[in-house]
Amino acid sequence: MVQYDFVNDEIANIVNNMIIYAVSKRASDIHFDPCEKGLKVRLRIDGVLQDHTIVPLAYQKNLTTRIKLISNMNITESRLPQDGAIKDTINGIDLDMRVSALNTNLGEKIVIRILDYSKSAEGLESLGFTKRNLIKIKKMIEVPNGIILITGATGTGKSTTCYTMLQYLNKEDTNIITVEDPIEMNIEGINQVQVNSEIGLTFGRVLRSILRQDPNIILIGEIRDSETAQIAVRASITGHLVFSTIHTNNSLSTIERLLDMDVERYLLSSALTGIVSQKLARRLCPHCRKTRPTTGYEKAVFKEVMGLDVKEIQDVNGHCDNCRNGYYGRIAIQEVLLISDDIRNAINDPNLPREKLRELVYTSDVRTLLQDGLEKVLEGITTFEEIYKNVAIDNELDEKYSEEAEYIEESQVAAGEEVIDDYPTETISPTPSKPINTENPVDDLI
Repeated sequence: MVQYDFVNDEIANIVNNMIIYAVSKRASDIHFDPCEKGLKVRLRIDGVLQDHTIVPLAYQKNLTTRIKLISNMNITESRLPQDGAIKDTINGIDLDMRVSALNTNLGEKIVIRILDYSKSAEGLESLGFTKRNLIKIKKMIEVPNGIILITGATGTGKSTTCYTMLQYLNKEDTNIITVEDPIEMNIEGINQVQVNSEIGLTFGRVLRSILRQDPNIILIGEIRDSETAQIAVRASITGHLVFSTIHTNNSLSTIERLLDMDVERYLLSSALTGIVSQKLARRLCPHCRKTRPTTGYEKAVFKEVMGLDVKEIQDVNGHCDNCRNGYYGRIAIQEVLLISDDIRNAINDPNLPREKLRELVYTSDVRTLLQDGLEKVLEGITTFEEIYKNVAIDNELDEKYSEEAEYIEESQVAAGEEVIDDYPTETISPTPSKPINTENPVDDLI
């Protein structure tokens, strides 16, 4: 736990130091949770929350007021939820921080999301795509018109992927216009529009205007409703390349979601160019990882999903000075679907069963999220436990794997081989951090 001098130091300096510390530790979020003793401050690092410090009850109100003030929130309003933003440059990196305040029974809970899109400037190769998927991505975005969807849950890097693709296409002879809520990152050479529903500036209204601005490429921050989905699809068949995000888990569920949004089948089949689904898994520390034999369960999964006999894989080996509990950073697990003529015909057929559509999608050259994840386990990039935790496996398949794993273990025992027990799911416990120097606070950060 980091100790701050609340008695002798100014609240403004303490807030600045908390942000600096969080950025230095690669945190994506700072949580200020009200409790009976004051505010518990936690940092989300590599997708896992860990305790940072406790703000005494006597300073709770001052600290939350300071955060709301620099976030341009109404400091007199503590009953209703509020959203704000902080923009700053730290260590040469431009950061946008989104701030959310929510009233709870013990006081206001505040969450600061630290948005660092510096990776988007590093190119498509930095996003963790396998060679096969990277080739499909480049084919996808070189098509002059159509719609490309980036899908996944909140916080899985969809915006980073979108911005990276836009940076790749951002050239002098191309007119790119985005409509976002909010604008996550300012990109030179791209026209970006902020949605404002309070004055009637909705996604639908902005999109209709964008089509009269002679765009080559359009980014729609998120498909949230039927109107946005229909306009986006129609824009893509009139000669525009459209990018957008949607909260679905994989390619098949994305197609079904769009059909549920009343997008006409003939339009969707003509417009859809590709779907990129992704999740994030923690990256294995290259400095302290170890090689271990695969368990019977893991052997069964690799055999069933990859068709490979895998005898050993990389795993965590405690932790070192370079990582936390054996992990450092995160890697994207991706499923890339480049729409083929067979899939277009299937989408356009209202009588086609879901199972047949699934068969067409996943018997093409698509590597599923599970297959992509297991491939990165074989490369030593992440662990089997991370993939199993982040990528859903059908219950029927899971039962099948378990039965096969049990059979393999029984065979090993009969043959006199050593059987490795399955590793339990890791429980992450907070790692104490060194106190920061509060004697020389950084001035004028905000």
